[in-house]
Amino acid sequence: MLSRISRLGVHALSRARLGQKSVTSRNQEEPIRACMNYVGNRSLCSATEAKVNDRSEQPKAKISVTFVDKDGDETVINVPIGMSMLEAAHENDIELEGACEGSLACSTCHVIVTDVDYYNKLEDPEDEENDMLDLAFGLTETSRLGCQVIASPELDGIRLALPAATRNFAVDGHVPKPH
Repeated sequence: MLSRISRLGVHALSRARLGQKSVTSRNQEEPIRACMNYVGNRSLCSATEAKVNDRSEQPKAKISVTFVDKDGDETVINVPIGMSMLEAAHENDIELEGACEGSLACSTCHVIVTDVDYYNKLEDPEDEENDMLDLAFGLTETSRLGCQVIASPELDGIRLALPAATRNFAVDGHVPKPH
C-alpha cells in the first residue's frame, strides 16, 4: 500500500509540473490524498487537484518585537505570525535560554512584557506556565515564558525585557545552543 501511494505521489508531482489533473485511485472514484516533500522548500499536496506550493513565494506576515537585554541594549527583530518569542530569539541570536526547548519544563525563557497594554492582549497563562513562572528569577506582574508568547498581529510593537539572570537548576550559567 505504501509503495503504491509513493508511486502515485511521484506521478502527482509529474502531473503538477505539467499542469494536469490530480491522481486518482485505481477505481477512479476518489482522488488520492497525498502530501510529500521534495528538494528545497517546495512541497506537493494533492487532494482534488495536484499543485505545487512554493512557501518562499508566499511571504508570511511579521510583527516587530523589541528585546531589551539585562544591560538595557535593545534589539528589534521581525517575527513571523505564529512563531514563539523563544524561537524568534534563538533565530536572531538573542540570549534567551530555553533549556527545555519550549516544553514547559523550566523557566529559563522568562521574559517581562514592558507594557501592560500588550500584556493584556496575551491569552491568560495556563496553570503549567504559572507553575514554571513561580520558579523564575525576577518575577513581575507582567512575566511570561517566551515559549508561550506567540506572535500575532495585535502584538506588533511589543517590548520584552530579559531578566538579569535565569534559574537553570541543571547547569546554572551555561547557555545551550538551540537544536
